[in-house]
Amino acid sequence: MNDWVSLGLGSIGGALVSEVLKLIIEEAKKYKSFKPLSKDLAETMERLLPLTKEIDSMQNELDLGSGELKKLMETIKKAYVLVLKLKDDDVWFFEKSKYAREIEDINKDMTKFCDITLQVLQYRNQLKLLNLGGNVVNMVYGLDKKIDGLSVPVPVFKDLCSVPKLNKAPVGFAWPLIELKKILLDDAVVNLVVSAPPGCGKTTLATQLCHDADVKGHFKHILFNVVSSTPNFKVIVQNLLQHNGYPPHTFDNDSQANVGLWTLLEKLREVGPILLVLDDVWRGAELLLQKFRITLPDYKILVTSRFDFPSFGYKYHLEPLGDGDARALLIQWASRPNNTSDKEYELLLQKILKRCNGFPIVIEVVGVSLNGQTLTTWKGQVESWSQGETVLDIPSQPTVLECLQPSFNALVPNLKECFLDMGSFLEDQKIRASVIIDIWMELYGKSSSILCMKYLEDLASQNLLKLVPLGNETEDGFYNEFLVTQHDILRELAIRQSELEAILERKRLNLEIREDTFPDWCLKGPVVNASLLSISTDDLFSSNWVEMDCPSVEVLVLNLSSSDYALPSFIAGMRKLKVLTITNHGFYPARLSNFSCLSLLPNLKRIRLEKVSVTLLDIPQLKLRSLKKLSLVMCSFGDVFYDCEDIDVSKALPSLQEIDIDYCYDLDELPYWVCEVVSLKTLSITNCNKLTVLSEAIGNLSKLEVLRVSSCINLSELPETTDKLSNLRFLDISHCLGLRKLPLKIGKLQKLKRISMRKCWRCELPDSVRDLEDLEVKCEEETRSMLWERLMPKMRNLIVHEDETEHNLNLLQMF
Repeated sequence: MNDWVSLGLGSIGGALVSEVLKLIIEEAKKYKSFKPLSKDLAETMERLLPLTKEIDSMQNELDLGSGELKKLMETIKKAYVLVLKLKDDDVWFFEKSKYAREIEDINKDMTKFCDITLQVLQYRNQLKLLNLGGNVVNMVYGLDKKIDGLSVPVPVFKDLCSVPKLNKAPVGFAWPLIELKKILLDDAVVNLVVSAPPGCGKTTLATQLCHDADVKGHFKHILFNVVSSTPNFKVIVQNLLQHNGYPPHTFDNDSQANVGLWTLLEKLREVGPILLVLDDVWRGAELLLQKFRITLPDYKILVTSRFDFPSFGYKYHLEPLGDGDARALLIQWASRPNNTSDKEYELLLQKILKRCNGFPIVIEVVGVSLNGQTLTTWKGQVESWSQGETVLDIPSQPTVLECLQPSFNALVPNLKECFLDMGSFLEDQKIRASVIIDIWMELYGKSSSILCMKYLEDLASQNLLKLVPLGNETEDGFYNEFLVTQHDILRELAIRQSELEAILERKRLNLEIREDTFPDWCLKGPVVNASLLSISTDDLFSSNWVEMDCPSVEVLVLNLSSSDYALPSFIAGMRKLKVLTITNHGFYPARLSNFSCLSLLPNLKRIRLEKVSVTLLDIPQLKLRSLKKLSLVMCSFGDVFYDCEDIDVSKALPSLQEIDIDYCYDLDELPYWVCEVVSLKTLSITNCNKLTVLSEAIGNLSKLEVLRVSSCINLSELPETTDKLSNLRFLDISHCLGLRKLPLKIGKLQKLKRISMRKCWRCELPDSVRDLEDLEVKCEEETRSMLWERLMPKMRNLIVHEDETEHNLNLLQMF
């Protein structure tokens, strides 16, 4: 039998699986005695709801009593039995730890199913080959395929096309929102273009429209995709598909992508109307827009652009802010200076507003720069405009770039340089703060990452970029948990400053290569004098490089999209190169070749590889004697040999102090050579779900100060040799759900001052922890009671952080 009775749930026999799960979620959210455990369990079960709804619709076709589905049914059964026991939330204190462990076990099983089993199930079935019009086409994503008789949404990368968050209602958009909503909801309007000059708030208006209750009520699917100046139809469709739960797939051509888009829209339309937002579409993208223009009922497209695209559809032109709204926005950002008369204050406001010309982004940037400043600063800013202290001659109706120029001119010299560096990254790119900090530390000779982070914070405080925390715990020196974004007009402002110099004399140079077409200046074997060189290539680039001489380059930023990529041989001539960052923007890890050209670089100190396929033995074989930091993000290593017997790693990498491995899904164990890097001070391995063990040889890292193995859900224990890390001061094992224990003699680590163990409910602390007298621990309430039991006899200054609240516990006073 395939119903609940066959699983022993007679009291709810025959009930729909999704309804049972909803009941469990509802009960779990009520528990006060087990927060945040019950909250986490409820969130995990909510991820499973779409799957259980499909199970309900196919109960006659599926065998729920075998394989992975049996395991899922048994876990749901355990959860149901548990919520019945705890229904009244009335638990004796001595039973609390027992039930907490049961909740932990159930949550772990469900999390593992979400994070691992679903993906394994998805990839088990091969994509179907469909004959379309006589042509065999690799059908995108297998939209109609069944996995074990069941189509399953992938649980990762589901926010690729989500509507951006809106923290508060923007000033001056109330009436445009009413007008635009009326047009959009008109049945006669299918395609709509919102046009305006840059900096007027087109994206803000479109975002606010998507969050409007009436619009959300009408459209069951709202998909938001940033297009930018170098659009790629195949990539956009890939994003749309993966956002809606289908596994990644590479299209061979636009025709396949078009089939995939059409099939996806047909699927989504079964649920309800669709709104597709294409944000920041540039001139010349008419052909791209036509590919999205599919005639289907209940499917509309909203485009934002600086250009009208008259042939595409209905047009709405967004004007700059009127005087009243502009004034209100400026007052919101800039507090009135002290000791200012009403007349003088009003006069200053009018002069500033005239200069801002109604552009919201200019008003925000100028307002922030004046906020909290003295009257003298306000006057000085206004006078600087009238006295022509800007680089540009300002007309009576300045453009947005001309309006922003004074804000750049007002920056102190070091922040000017940092702001200009931001133009070296791609438009609309979300950049890890650690990437920028690595560049600045080497480019400007800064010894402190904290100081470089302050530069980012200073630019963010002036609205010249956005610094977005990802919400996870951070500590000084680890900045992977911050994203940096920048408005495209601010990026243009940075690039414009660099373009005031001749191409080959620029300090920062951006080289864009489309297919295999190089700019004319590249074809004559040029000598490039830039210290920061950024090279971007598309998915059609064949790695057919021209020769260039780049003797002054200290930072090289490579952005690629192709599946195979050969490093340019001219890198070998960059004798001053200190930082190399390679970022693949395609869907699958790109295969890198010509890696050996890096072996000739005597000053290379930092390497960052993102979404590329490399062999872990490549690094020590390069023998980079100056390398200080290696970062590997979303990389694929494949089947590699972990021994490195032919290389003396201590001599091949004598300066390496930090290794950062993040989201590398096929990393199941560390290569042995890592434990031979005796100079290593920081080892960070995060979000690597296949990692199960660390080598016993980790005890060789006698200089290690920071060991971070967070969010590795299958890591079961730390090796006993961890107690040999005599210089360890910080241990992060947070979100390691499968971790059962710490090394027995961890108390020998007398320099250990901090342990972060959030969501490590199963982890047992050995008695030797009592020897760590001044230990700071971050954990949840459930773990805190265990800490008291273990640490109570000896420790006088235990600090426990619980849900962001710090409790300084003097254990002598407690008793």
